[in-house]
Amino acid sequence: MRWDDLRRSDNVEDRRGDSSWGGGGSGGGFSGFGGFRLSGTGLIILVVVSLILGKNPLTLLNMLNGHGSGSRYSQQQQQRPAAPPPQSDRSAQFVRAILGNTEDFWGKWFQQRGQTYPQPHLVLFRGSVQSACGRASSAVGPFYCSGDQKVFIDLSFFDELHQRFGAPGDFAQAYVIAHEVGHHVQNVIGVTRQVVQQGEGLSERERNALSVRQELQADCFAGVWGHYAQQQGLLDGGDLGEALTAANAIGDDTLQQEAQGHVTPDAFTHGTAKQRKRWFSIGFERGDPERCDTFSATRL
Repeated sequence: MRWDDLRRSDNVEDRRGDSSWGGGGSGGGFSGFGGFRLSGTGLIILVVVSLILGKNPLTLLNMLNGHGSGSRYSQQQQQRPAAPPPQSDRSAQFVRAILGNTEDFWGKWFQQRGQTYPQPHLVLFRGSVQSACGRASSAVGPFYCSGDQKVFIDLSFFDELHQRFGAPGDFAQAYVIAHEVGHHVQNVIGVTRQVVQQGEGLSERERNALSVRQELQADCFAGVWGHYAQQQGLLDGGDLGEALTAANAIGDDTLQQEAQGHVTPDAFTHGTAKQRKRWFSIGFERGDPERCDTFSATRL
């Protein structure tokens, strides 16, 4: 992927070296989930447990997209500015470039509709972090918190994506960022609120099914941004394959099969590998967010 010349976003906060933000530590992870220390492969453990129990990983950490009961920021922390990442940190500059490009795309899309796109902030952290949704470990992987409209990423996840999930490549990483930004778009246009309201009174199986549709729409939104990147001439020949490999690796059925030797469809919260690849591809091929209505789709 050709990203070196892209505009860098100014909305990236670097909390990796500041323990007062709740991060820091070497090797990642934190003590406090069931008495175990979660680091590197702890991501797999948490995802596996959530799939077996039919739970969203964020639910297990009191983090239901800003509607959980986790602890809140102090007022001082909410107002305090965070330092930008250093220019010498190439991984962080990659994140800034991809986030900036998503800002450009979604800004234009909202402008065409007579609206203003409220740009999300992206927080780089190491080990654990405090958000408006509560305290989270890097074991949950990248996540979006609607409570403060921020995306949170521990860059060690990208190593995990390559080494553990077999999904290397910069466009695979860009897909992850664009997916989380997709959740921000859902929050802005009211989808997140509607999902929470529709989930009230439903069974766990029905809530899981609703979560799958929400996640697949975020995949589709990521694909729409990918189409925009392709139109700019940013993609190389193998980039689309990188994103689809990542989508396949983190499908609910793939993870369940690896963890327990069989799949439990009622426990799916993000969609199967086939579904995730399909909806990313729909967004990528059509380049139109209007084609990402997973909630009305009869086939996922």
